Amino acid sequence: MLETGQTLIITGSSRGIGRALALGLAQQGLNLVLNARQEGPLQEVAEQCRCGRTNVASLAGNAAQDQVALGLVEMALGMGGFLGFIHAAAVLHPGPYLWEYSARQQAEVLDSILLGGANLVRHAVPNLLEAGQGLAIFMSSESVVGHTPGLGLYALANTALEFLMRQLAAETQVVTTFLFCPAAVDTRLQRDGREAQGGAAHVIRPIFHQYHEQGLLMTPEQSAEALISVLNSPWRWLHGQEVDARKVLSNGVATSSGAAQPVCPVSFQVPLR
Repeated sequence: MLETGQTLIITGSSRGIGRALALGLAQQGLNLVLNARQEGPLQEVAEQCRCGRTNVASLAGNAAQDQVALGLVEMALGMGGFLGFIHAAAVLHPGPYLWEYSARQQAEVLDSILLGGANLVRHAVPNLLEAGQGLAIFMSSESVVGHTPGLGLYALANTALEFLMRQLAAETQVVTTFLFCPAAVDTRLQRDGREAQGGAAHVIRPIFHQYHEQGLLMTPEQSAEALISVLNSPWRWLHGQEVDARKVLSNGVATSSGAAQPVCPVSFQVPLR
């Protein structure tokens, strides 16, 4: 369970689920080290998180870069009570066939999801092992189900990230490691899917539009609330597992609105975080 004064790193914290997690955890008195690629939006969230009980630091940049990941961990250690990280960063770039991605697009997708996660493991886990406990949480995606044209690189990165999680879980029992599937959420990535560009855009756009038009999207705050509720309960048993936000909410975890959330149909299993 979470305790006041513990410190978590959150990547992708300038918007969407990462931002909602940062704000929600700050209200509980968690110390936070926030990361996103853009300085301006990141600083805005950091200011919103600061309150009497919470210490907040931020570092803009790509966590796939060694100096950024190391800097995040050093900031967290300096605050004390370092508990671990939530890797919520992701770039989608929907629409291109595999051969259509530019070098920049390829790097952004792989860096944000896979290499950023691997770098956090490399720099954070040795410190957590020394402390005798910790958390390593990775955002999952339904893109690992099937092969949807136009989502190939994103699916590849998420499949590899899942392997990374399971490998870490196999190598240590000290650091509780699990995937969190945020479900279909109304974020920038969802908007990007509706505006997909590339050879397979005609496949991607209708799928993402259908989620939006049928009201199947959670808010970032609702998805974040599901993860926070999990962290406020005993979580050791989740080691090596995947937690689905929809199942958490449907099993009696109330949302801020008190409304039950729809379960997205299996036929539309595509990434929307």
